[in-house]
Amino acid sequence: MTDDRILIDIDGVGKTFTGQDGEEIVALLGTDLKIGRGEFVSIVGPSGCGKSTLLSLVAGLLEISQGEIRIDGQTVEGPYTDLGFAFQSDLLLDWRTVLGNVLLQCDMRGLPATSHEARARALLSSVGLAGFEDKRPFELSGGMRQRVALCRALLLDPPLLLMDEPFGALDALTREQMQVDLLAMWQETQKTVLFVTHSISEAVFLSDRVIVMSPRPGKVLDTIDIDLSRPRSLGIRDEAAFGAIVRRVRLLFQEMGVIHA
Repeated sequence: MTDDRILIDIDGVGKTFTGQDGEEIVALLGTDLKIGRGEFVSIVGPSGCGKSTLLSLVAGLLEISQGEIRIDGQTVEGPYTDLGFAFQSDLLLDWRTVLGNVLLQCDMRGLPATSHEARARALLSSVGLAGFEDKRPFELSGGMRQRVALCRALLLDPPLLLMDEPFGALDALTREQMQVDLLAMWQETQKTVLFVTHSISEAVFLSDRVIVMSPRPGKVLDTIDIDLSRPRSLGIRDEAAFGAIVRRVRLLFQEMGVIHA
Protein backbone atom coordinates (compact mmCIF):
# COMPACT_ATOMS: atom_id res chain seq x y z
CA MET A 1 0.00 0.00 0.00
CA THR A 2 1.51 3.33 -1.07
CA ASP A 3 1.95 6.04 1.55
CA ASP A 4 -0.52 8.41 -0.11
CA ARG A 5 -3.27 5.78 0.15
CA ILE A 6 -2.82 5.12 3.87
CA LEU A 7 -5.34 6.85 6.11
CA ILE A 8 -4.64 5.06 9.41
CA ASP A 9 -1.12 3.92 10.31
CA ILE A 10 -0.92 1.86 13.52
CA ASP A 11 2.77 1.41 14.30
CA GLY A 12 3.92 -0.88 17.11
CA VAL A 13 1.01 0.08 19.34
CA GLY A 14 0.63 -1.33 22.82
CA LYS A 15 -1.76 -0.58 25.65
CA THR A 16 -1.32 -1.49 29.30
CA PHE A 17 -3.95 -0.92 31.97
CA THR A 18 -3.33 -0.86 35.72
CA GLY A 19 -5.91 -2.70 37.80
CA GLN A 20 -7.23 -1.59 41.19
CA ASP A 21 -4.78 -3.98 42.84
CA GLY A 22 -1.88 -2.33 40.99
CA GLU A 23 -1.41 -5.28 38.64
CA GLU A 24 -0.61 -4.35 35.05
CA ILE A 25 -2.82 -5.84 32.34
CA VAL A 26 -1.36 -5.81 28.84
CA ALA A 27 -4.28 -5.51 26.41
CA LEU A 28 -2.35 -4.86 23.20
CA LEU A 29 1.26 -5.50 22.30
CA GLY A 30 3.24 -4.60 19.17
CA THR A 31 0.18 -4.04 16.98
CA ASP A 32 0.93 -2.97 13.40
CA LEU A 33 -1.80 -2.19 10.89
CA LYS A 34 -2.30 0.08 7.90
CA ILE A 35 -5.79 1.03 6.70
CA GLY A 36 -6.21 2.52 3.23
CA ARG A 37 -8.56 5.33 2.25
CA GLY A 38 -11.98 3.99 1.39
CA GLU A 39 -11.21 0.52 2.73
CA PHE A 40 -13.67 -1.54 4.73
CA VAL A 41 -11.60 -3.48 7.25
CA SER A 42 -12.99 -5.77 9.94
CA ILE A 43 -11.21 -6.94 13.07
CA VAL A 44 -12.08 -10.31 14.60
CA GLY A 45 -10.57 -11.96 17.64
CA PRO A 46 -11.41 -13.64 20.94
CA SER A 47 -13.01 -11.68 23.77
CA GLY A 48 -10.49 -9.60 25.68
CA CYS A 49 -7.94 -9.40 22.86
CA GLY A 50 -8.10 -5.60 22.67
CA LYS A 51 -10.32 -5.03 19.63
CA SER A 52 -12.44 -2.34 21.28
CA THR A 53 -9.35 -0.90 22.96
CA LEU A 54 -7.73 -0.50 19.56
CA LEU A 55 -10.72 1.47 18.26
CA SER A 56 -10.59 3.75 21.30
CA LEU A 57 -6.87 4.32 20.72
CA VAL A 58 -7.51 5.23 17.07
CA ALA A 59 -10.19 7.69 18.21
CA GLY A 60 -7.79 9.17 20.77
CA LEU A 61 -10.11 8.27 23.65
CA LEU A 62 -7.35 6.32 25.40
CA GLU A 63 -3.67 7.12 25.79
CA ILE A 64 -1.26 4.86 23.93
CA SER A 65 1.29 3.03 26.10
CA GLN A 66 3.71 2.20 23.29
CA GLY A 67 4.00 2.99 19.61
CA GLU A 68 2.15 5.55 17.54
CA ILE A 69 -1.07 5.98 15.58
CA ARG A 70 -1.23 8.42 12.67
CA ILE A 71 -4.38 9.44 10.83
CA ASP A 72 -3.80 11.18 7.52
CA GLY A 73 -0.18 11.64 8.54
CA GLN A 74 -0.96 13.35 11.87
CA THR A 75 -0.09 11.66 15.17
CA VAL A 76 -3.12 10.99 17.38
CA GLU A 77 -2.37 12.68 20.71
CA GLY A 78 -5.90 13.33 21.97
CA PRO A 79 -9.52 12.90 20.91
CA TYR A 80 -9.71 12.80 17.11
CA THR A 81 -12.88 14.52 15.99
CA ASP A 82 -12.99 13.96 12.23
CA LEU A 83 -14.63 10.55 12.55
CA GLY A 84 -17.91 8.87 13.42
CA PHE A 85 -18.11 6.23 16.17
CA ALA A 86 -20.89 3.63 16.37
CA PHE A 87 -21.02 1.45 19.48
CA GLN A 88 -22.64 -1.88 20.32
CA SER A 89 -25.21 -0.01 22.40
CA ASP A 90 -27.08 2.68 20.48
CA LEU A 91 -26.64 5.14 23.40
CA LEU A 92 -29.78 7.07 22.42
CA LEU A 93 -31.11 9.60 24.93
CA ASP A 94 -34.67 8.71 25.92
CA TRP A 95 -35.70 12.33 26.48
CA ARG A 96 -34.74 13.42 22.96
CA THR A 97 -36.61 12.70 19.76
CA VAL A 98 -35.12 10.63 16.96
CA LEU A 99 -34.12 13.82 15.15
CA GLY A 100 -32.77 15.28 18.38
CA ASN A 101 -30.61 12.22 18.94
CA VAL A 102 -29.09 12.52 15.47
CA LEU A 103 -28.43 16.22 16.03
CA LEU A 104 -26.74 15.48 19.38
CA GLN A 105 -23.42 15.64 17.50
CA CYS A 106 -24.02 19.36 16.98
CA ASP A 107 -24.70 20.02 20.65
CA MET A 108 -21.56 18.16 21.68
CA ARG A 109 -19.39 20.11 19.24
CA GLY A 110 -20.99 23.51 19.75
CA LEU A 111 -22.42 23.64 16.22
CA PRO A 112 -25.80 25.13 15.25
CA ALA A 113 -28.29 22.30 14.92
CA THR A 114 -30.41 24.22 12.44
CA SER A 115 -27.56 24.14 9.92
CA HIS A 116 -27.50 20.34 9.99
CA GLU A 117 -31.20 19.52 10.34
CA ALA A 118 -31.73 18.99 6.61
CA ARG A 119 -28.89 16.47 6.46
CA ALA A 120 -30.17 14.72 9.59
CA ARG A 121 -33.59 14.31 8.01
CA ALA A 122 -32.05 13.09 4.75
CA LEU A 123 -29.98 10.49 6.61
CA LEU A 124 -33.03 9.23 8.49
CA SER A 125 -34.93 8.96 5.23
CA SER A 126 -32.06 7.04 3.62
CA VAL A 127 -32.31 4.31 6.30
CA GLY A 128 -36.09 4.06 6.13
CA LEU A 129 -36.94 6.27 9.10
CA ALA A 130 -38.73 9.12 7.35
CA GLY A 131 -41.77 9.95 9.46
CA PHE A 132 -40.11 8.84 12.70
CA GLU A 133 -38.24 12.10 13.35
CA ASP A 134 -40.47 13.08 16.29
CA LYS A 135 -40.67 9.63 17.87
CA ARG A 136 -38.84 8.75 21.09
CA PRO A 137 -36.30 5.91 21.30
CA PHE A 138 -38.63 3.68 23.35
CA GLU A 139 -41.04 3.68 20.41
CA LEU A 140 -38.47 2.09 18.09
CA SER A 141 -37.31 -1.47 17.52
CA GLY A 142 -33.69 -2.46 18.15
CA GLY A 143 -32.83 -2.24 14.46
CA MET A 144 -34.46 1.17 14.12
CA ARG A 145 -32.52 2.44 17.13
CA GLN A 146 -29.25 1.27 15.59
CA ARG A 147 -30.13 3.06 12.36
CA VAL A 148 -30.59 6.27 14.35
CA ALA A 149 -27.19 5.73 15.98
CA LEU A 150 -25.61 5.22 12.55
CA CYS A 151 -27.21 8.44 11.27
CA ARG A 152 -25.80 10.28 14.29
CA ALA A 153 -22.30 8.98 13.53
CA LEU A 154 -22.64 10.09 9.89
CA LEU A 155 -24.20 13.50 10.52
CA LEU A 156 -21.04 15.55 9.98
CA ASP A 157 -19.98 13.40 6.99
CA PRO A 158 -16.72 12.12 8.51
CA PRO A 159 -14.24 10.37 6.19
CA LEU A 160 -13.62 7.69 8.85
CA LEU A 161 -16.18 5.49 10.59
CA LEU A 162 -15.29 3.33 13.61
CA MET A 163 -17.82 0.63 14.48
CA ASP A 164 -17.57 -1.49 17.62
CA GLU A 165 -19.91 -4.51 17.41
CA PRO A 166 -22.78 -2.26 16.25
CA PHE A 167 -25.07 -5.16 15.32
CA GLY A 168 -24.16 -7.54 18.16
CA ALA A 169 -27.38 -7.03 20.12
CA LEU A 170 -29.74 -7.43 17.16
CA ASP A 171 -31.74 -10.49 16.16
CA ALA A 172 -30.39 -12.48 13.21
CA LEU A 173 -32.79 -11.16 10.56
CA THR A 174 -32.38 -7.52 11.58
CA ARG A 175 -28.62 -7.98 11.73
CA GLU A 176 -28.51 -9.21 8.13
CA GLN A 177 -30.59 -6.27 6.96
CA MET A 178 -28.31 -3.83 8.80
CA GLN A 179 -25.30 -5.40 7.10
CA VAL A 180 -26.90 -4.87 3.69
CA ASP A 181 -27.82 -1.28 4.58
CA LEU A 182 -24.29 -0.55 5.80
CA LEU A 183 -22.75 -1.94 2.61
CA ALA A 184 -25.09 0.19 0.50
CA MET A 185 -24.03 3.29 2.44
CA TRP A 186 -20.35 2.41 2.16
CA GLN A 187 -20.67 1.67 -1.56
CA GLU A 188 -22.14 5.12 -2.10
CA THR A 189 -19.82 7.16 0.13
CA GLN A 190 -16.57 5.11 0.07
CA LYS A 191 -15.78 6.08 3.64
CA THR A 192 -12.99 4.30 5.45
CA VAL A 193 -14.57 1.84 7.90
CA LEU A 194 -12.84 0.02 10.75
CA PHE A 195 -15.34 -2.54 12.03
CA VAL A 196 -15.06 -4.78 15.11
CA THR A 197 -17.13 -7.96 15.26
CA HIS A 198 -17.16 -11.43 16.79
CA SER A 199 -18.94 -12.84 13.74
CA ILE A 200 -16.62 -14.37 11.15
CA SER A 201 -19.29 -14.48 8.44
CA GLU A 202 -20.24 -10.84 9.08
CA ALA A 203 -16.62 -9.76 8.76
CA VAL A 204 -16.12 -11.68 5.51
CA PHE A 205 -19.39 -10.40 4.02
CA LEU A 206 -18.66 -6.75 4.71
CA SER A 207 -14.94 -6.36 4.27
CA ASP A 208 -12.09 -5.79 1.87
CA ARG A 209 -9.76 -7.28 4.48
CA VAL A 210 -10.26 -9.18 7.73
CA ILE A 211 -7.71 -8.71 10.50
CA VAL A 212 -7.41 -11.70 12.85
CA MET A 213 -6.12 -10.89 16.31
CA SER A 214 -4.50 -13.20 18.84
CA PRO A 215 -5.68 -13.73 22.42
CA ARG A 216 -4.52 -11.15 24.97
CA PRO A 217 -2.15 -9.47 24.72
CA GLY A 218 -3.70 -8.80 21.32
CA LYS A 219 -1.66 -8.37 18.20
CA VAL A 220 -2.30 -8.95 14.51
CA LEU A 221 -2.06 -12.67 13.83
CA ASP A 222 -3.07 -12.63 10.16
CA THR A 223 -4.52 -10.37 7.47
CA ILE A 224 -6.89 -11.98 4.97
CA ASP A 225 -7.82 -10.28 1.72
CA ILE A 226 -11.49 -10.83 0.83
CA ASP A 227 -11.39 -11.37 -2.91
CA LEU A 228 -15.13 -11.38 -3.48
CA SER A 229 -16.87 -9.23 -6.07
CA ARG A 230 -18.74 -6.04 -5.15
CA PRO A 231 -21.46 -4.95 -4.81
CA ARG A 232 -22.45 -7.89 -2.60
CA SER A 233 -25.82 -9.35 -1.73
CA LEU A 234 -26.67 -11.88 0.96
CA GLY A 235 -26.63 -14.58 -1.73
CA ILE A 236 -22.83 -14.44 -1.83
CA ARG A 237 -22.83 -16.35 1.47
CA ASP A 238 -23.95 -19.44 -0.44
CA GLU A 239 -20.93 -19.37 -2.76
CA ALA A 240 -18.02 -21.76 -2.26
CA ALA A 241 -15.47 -18.94 -2.20
CA PHE A 242 -17.26 -17.27 0.71
CA GLY A 243 -17.38 -20.52 2.67
CA ALA A 244 -13.69 -21.15 2.04
CA ILE A 245 -12.70 -17.80 3.55
CA VAL A 246 -14.93 -18.34 6.59
CA ARG A 247 -13.34 -21.77 7.12
CA ARG A 248 -9.86 -20.27 6.82
CA VAL A 249 -10.58 -17.75 9.58
CA ARG A 250 -12.25 -20.38 11.75
CA LEU A 251 -9.21 -22.63 11.37
CA LEU A 252 -7.00 -19.85 12.72
CA PHE A 253 -9.15 -19.68 15.85
CA GLN A 254 -8.99 -23.46 16.18
CA GLU A 255 -5.20 -23.34 15.94
CA MET A 256 -5.16 -20.68 18.69
CA GLY A 257 -7.36 -22.89 20.87
CA VAL A 258 -10.16 -20.29 20.87
CA ILE A 259 -12.55 -22.69 19.11
CA HIS A 260 -12.42 -26.39 19.96
CA ALA A 261 -13.53 -28.73 17.18
